[in-house]
Order: sequence, then C-alpha cells, then structure tokens
Amino acid sequence: MSKFTEWESRNKEQFDEQKKVEIENLKRKPAVRPWDLLNPNETRVVEDVANLRYNICKECPMLIQVTKQCRKCGCFMAAKTKLLNATCPLNKW
Repeated sequence: MSKFTEWESRNKEQFDEQKKVEIENLKRKPAVRPWDLLNPNETRVVEDVANLRYNICKECPMLIQVTKQCRKCGCFMAAKTKLLNATCPLNKW
C-alpha cells in the first residue's frame, strides 16, 4: 500500500471535503502560477492540509532534499503546498 493510500484512508473525510473545495475553486480560477507563491492575497489552505501535503512531498523521490523543490515542476514545495488551488504534478495530492 502506498503512503498516499495510507494517508487517504486515515483522513478520508478531511480529504474528501478538501477535494470538493479544490474542485469548486478550480472551476472558477486558473491553475496556480509560479508568482502566486509570492502573492499574499492568494487563498491558502488550513495549516493541517498544508502539512499533510508537504509530508507526502517529503517522502517523494522527486523532492530535491537540499532545496525542497520538486524535480517535476520546480516549485518550492513548502510554499506550494499552502496554496488552495495547487496540485501535485504527480497527482499525489
């Protein structure tokens, strides 16, 4: 069983609710752009959700440990995981 599947089963209700919110927001807004990471007006997720996302990233082989950047998208994941409309390029969250 993958780490994401374990996390999803333990946090299914919170996961489902967050996904509903994310889907609704994606319908209204374009995908996250790199400069959104610096925009203080950009909607952020609650700290628990950001931490759950970042913990998934920390276990991913695509995370560059020194810089905490994703090899796939190049984003700094500590910041990206906090954005409401952000998604993992590998669909892990």
